[in-house]
Order: sequence, then structure tokens, then C-alpha cells
Amino acid sequence: MTPSIPLSAQLINLFAAVILLLAFAMLAQRRMHSLVNLFALQGLALCLATLVAAVTTGQVHLYFSAGLTLLLKVVALPWILYRLVRQLNIKGDVEALINIPTTMLVGIGLVMVAFNVALPISELSHTITRGTLGIALAVIMLAFLMMITRQKAISQVVGFLSMENGLFLAATSATYGMPMVVELGIALDVLVGMIILGVFFFQIRDQFDSLDIRHMEKLKDS
Repeated sequence: MTPSIPLSAQLINLFAAVILLLAFAMLAQRRMHSLVNLFALQGLALCLATLVAAVTTGQVHLYFSAGLTLLLKVVALPWILYRLVRQLNIKGDVEALINIPTTMLVGIGLVMVAFNVALPISELSHTITRGTLGIALAVIMLAFLMMITRQKAISQVVGFLSMENGLFLAATSATYGMPMVVELGIALDVLVGMIILGVFFFQIRDQFDSLDIRHMEKLKDS
């Protein structure tokens, strides 16, 4: 008779699965506003998974991590992205280097690789969240795939932020998160980076009248 899985572990696995499904949805999404919405939902699922882990384990710093995730990933960063999309007047579909069905097939292959790589590592962990390590690695690889298959700079930034979500989930899965000082430093770096990238987007748009990164090759050629 196999031992039953605690309800808290089931909830954490559920939220982790939602994060992975949202990563696939972001990979297939063509509309910029919808892409930002999916990123906000992914941040909310990450916040709920961290909150369940905090309640279950009694780790105080996980409460701060959940609150920081809610403030940064669900409120602040999506708001900044919405303002950038509106002020840059980004309309139409998100252009991809390869078609969506091929991208999804590659994504499925990356998920299989991620679970195989994470399996021996997760067996060494004794945390209640160890079952989500493979999902976290899969989210990181899917976010990286989105970064290299998108032509618009702002969609690549969303992919980078999604990769950071995967890294945070991996840290929670392996060791119940990072020290609070490290998390605050990363949060500040991400927020400052978004502001700098916002200025960079406006410079690209003013120079090339487009956010397509292929125009950057003109600077390299010149």
C-alpha cells in the first residue's frame, strides 16, 4: 500500500502544474496583452504555492517570499509591462522565429529532459516541495525557449521574468527558498532592470520605429 500524499503537498504540486501550464500558454501566446496577463497569473500561482509551503513548514521567511512575489510579480511588474505596451503602442501579434506547433513540440521535449534531469536530484531532497523540482526546471527551459524564439524585445523580457519564476520555484523546491537578503536583492535587481529595459525599449523604437530585435543587426553591420 503506497503512502498517501499530504494535502499540502498535493496543493503545492497543483500550483506548480498550473505554473507549467501557464509557461506553455505563454509559449503559444501571440497577443502581447494576453502574454502579460499569463505572466501575472503565473506569479499568482507561484505566490500561492509559496504560501502553502510557508503554512505547512512554518518557515517565516516563506511568508515574506510569498508577499514579495505577490507585490512584484502580480502587481508591480505587470503594471510596468502594461504601461510599456500602451506607451510604445504595441499592437498585433507577437512574432516568432518558428511556428507555434513546432515550438510546442520542442517545449514538450524540453519538459521530458527537465524531468529526467531533476529526478535524481529531487530524490536527495527531503522538503515537502521536492516533487516540483522537475516542473521548476521545465519552466526555466520553456522560458528560455520563448526568449530565443521571439522577435520583439518586450516579449523576450517577459520570457526572462518567467525564467526567474522558475528559478524561484526551484529554490523553494530544493531548500525552502533563498535567504531573505538574497531574495530582496534579486527583487530590487529585477525591478531596476525593468526600468532600464523600459528606457531601452523607447530608444529602440525611436531609432528603428519598431521593437523587432533583428533591426539591431544594422548597428552591428555599421
